[in-house]
Amino acid sequence: MRGRIILNEHETPPLTQSPGLPKSPEGEPVFADPWMADAFAMVVGLYEKGIFDWDEWTHALSMQLNRRGRAEDGSDYFDCWVAALSNIIVDHGIVDVDEILDLQQSWQRAAEATPHGQPIELANDPLR
Repeated sequence: MRGRIILNEHETPPLTQSPGLPKSPEGEPVFADPWMADAFAMVVGLYEKGIFDWDEWTHALSMQLNRRGRAEDGSDYFDCWVAALSNIIVDHGIVDVDEILDLQQSWQRAAEATPHGQPIELANDPLR
């Protein structure tokens, strides 16, 4: 099911306890958009592979959650997840900042080139 991460029933990764993480009444993470679930899944996957530990994640996320200019209503919470994850993967040499920026620009061009109502796909970027 999209938007739901299935975890080992005997293990609750600390990432699911991240401050401000939107949760259902049952305590499971909830996502307003599919990309938010994707961001969550990437973070969980990299954490489970040992790319970073809980302390590194909380520091990276905290830096984003406490920066100036955040949305007062918290609607940018998963934007903070993406920014924190981006910083971690750059710090670990998994990607380079320019690669992230190029990909962001490519997605923006793809969004602008996609007809209304159609799914945005990276292949829609006219420069790809």
